[in-house]
Amino acid sequence: MATLSRFFEIPETSFFLFGPRGTGKTTLLRTALPDALSVNLLQPEVFREMAARPERLRELVLGNREQTDVIVDEVQRVPELLHVVHDLIEGRPGVRFVLTGSSARKLRREGVDLLAGRAVLRTLHPFMAAELPAFDLTKALDLGLIPLIWSAADPRDALGAYAALYLEQEVQAEGLVRSIGGFARFLEAVTFSHASVLNLSNVARESGVSRKTVEGYLEILIDLLVAFRIPVFTRRAQRATVSHPKFFLFDAGVFRSLRPRGPLDRPEEIEGAALEGLVAQHLRAWIAYTNGDFELSYFRTSSGVEVDFVVYGADGFWAIEVKNTAQVRIADVRALRSFGRDYPEAQLLLLYRGKDRVSVNGVQCVPVERFLRKLQPNQALPD
Repeated sequence: MATLSRFFEIPETSFFLFGPRGTGKTTLLRTALPDALSVNLLQPEVFREMAARPERLRELVLGNREQTDVIVDEVQRVPELLHVVHDLIEGRPGVRFVLTGSSARKLRREGVDLLAGRAVLRTLHPFMAAELPAFDLTKALDLGLIPLIWSAADPRDALGAYAALYLEQEVQAEGLVRSIGGFARFLEAVTFSHASVLNLSNVARESGVSRKTVEGYLEILIDLLVAFRIPVFTRRAQRATVSHPKFFLFDAGVFRSLRPRGPLDRPEEIEGAALEGLVAQHLRAWIAYTNGDFELSYFRTSSGVEVDFVVYGADGFWAIEVKNTAQVRIADVRALRSFGRDYPEAQLLLLYRGKDRVSVNGVQCVPVERFLRKLQPNQALPD
């Protein structure tokens, strides 16, 4: 597949670029910075050399003074390199360092301070719909939007191997868990909580491990950037709200590939969770790539009134409900209208699987595919 342009903008200063495996960090940087000095720690010989002598990086940079961009891929594999980078940033202010990683866990574990603010933090996400000239909602729900999967000769096989890649190269190789079997069972069990509040006790029971172990496994998923949580919106709450965050896997296709299916699993239930997750990953990418201070959360009262997403910032305030249905009923907008009574400043938006924009009881209802296609950084959410 030809290289597609991404919405991500390269900062002018040194920066960390974090993102899950396969999101295209290396491809993006090779395209944007073709003349950069590159150190790829996924290459065994480079890893061995840098792990044995981190000062080798200084020698490379000083020996190539004409190159003002230096890329270190998967820097978490040799955290000691950050001490060298720190010194070089101080000593050679004209050099921009780009440090990529699929996890900050090892960096924190080794006590490395991420350059004390001398490099900004950025994240790269799966494709957004507007980055793809031929976006197809059904395909996105089935295979997800990871560039590695979309460019594969057989995307379905590549997606099936994706979780195994993480188990082997991230979890097992780094010794993050004692029992890879227990972690694999947890990975299956936790998919039932995708797009919902995570019940750790239930996951522990299904996984056959302790609740404390599940807490540790969950942090590993989040540290490896393959899962995230969104908090409850509580600003000026007029009613009692719940306190537990919602859980999502970072890509709809990864969720579908890991989610067990059986006679008791309703297809529409799985597809509904996948659709909500697809919207969530787009909203996260939009916030990450937008020059603003937006926050993503959800709203749920103790009495059970729930709105899937709340996007809040200085430049906008939206409440968003996602419905996996081709028709909008009055009941579908009830939670949004309730939220609107508490927060009249919010724009209310329902995304659904139909084809027409309609207004139901004062709530704007937009086809979800249209919404995703039009969603672009530094532009207001499309309605």
